Amino acid sequence: MEYRALGKTGIKISEIGYGAWGIGGAMWQGSKDDESLHALHRAIDLGLNFIDTALVYGDGHSENLVGKVIKEQKERIYVTSKVPPKNRKWPALPGTALHDTFPFDYIIKCTEMSLKNLGVDTIDVQQFHVWDDAWVIDTEWQDAVAQLKEQGKIRFFGMSLNNHEPDNALKVAATGLVDSFQVIYNIFDQTPENNLFPLCQKNKIGIIVRVPLDEGGLSGNINMNTKFPEGDFRNTYFRDNRKQQVVEHADALKKLLGKEAAKLPELALRFCLHHPAVSTVIPGMRSIKNVEANCMLSDGRKLSESLIAELHNHKWERDFYR
Repeated sequence: MEYRALGKTGIKISEIGYGAWGIGGAMWQGSKDDESLHALHRAIDLGLNFIDTALVYGDGHSENLVGKVIKEQKERIYVTSKVPPKNRKWPALPGTALHDTFPFDYIIKCTEMSLKNLGVDTIDVQQFHVWDDAWVIDTEWQDAVAQLKEQGKIRFFGMSLNNHEPDNALKVAATGLVDSFQVIYNIFDQTPENNLFPLCQKNKIGIIVRVPLDEGGLSGNINMNTKFPEGDFRNTYFRDNRKQQVVEHADALKKLLGKEAAKLPELALRFCLHHPAVSTVIPGMRSIKNVEANCMLSDGRKLSESLIAELHNHKWERDFYR
């Protein structure tokens, strides 16, 4: 496993991290706790030391599972969590007041709940689960974060940015108040490269890449007959003719497979890792099979510049979350 700096925090984290949304259940159907625990243990055995979870994932269930696993480890495992918006609106809507989303007492309360679920005294990186750059000058969130740091309840602070809105953090990125950003970045959505990544490199802000496989669109497994369990959010994400669109774009990418990347998920993850601004990539992993396949890609090999240039031609701007 290769390790990278998380911005200026001084933390060295595995470049393949663990996205723990799916193991919380709820919107991802079919999760089995025993399988999730085995997958987490196997990932750590393979050198993974970074896990991203959130209070809202299964109403704390994901945090409980993560806490159970890290308690059993001798190695240092870094954990990030997230404060959900109080109004439960994803993404943050323009014109919404920060006090309605992240009031001071609520930030403190949610962080304390996550600490209890995880069974730890300190969260390595606490994040807001949405963000609107109009809030940058509001001192309420800044005071809450400062208090949590002073009390030792969090070490660092970050933000999980709105889906497909990397430029909605450029103002706060310039303040020095944020240690990391979690952002969607993959072969289809390359927009963070334009403005966010250069600014984060300049200010030494860590980048946590989420949705590297486009919720499965870059797995190579989606076809016109793909069915998801009842209640699974992917039924909405891939609704109507979206599967057809995904198949067409994925088939075009499969023509690029070869010596540098044998399978589509490998191509997708190696693309994310090629950018020097990226600290870690956090694919969702609920099985040992996927853990092993993803972790083995952290081998120091880089995609050629010519292949990267070709992949830049496969940008596909759209928002399937809406």
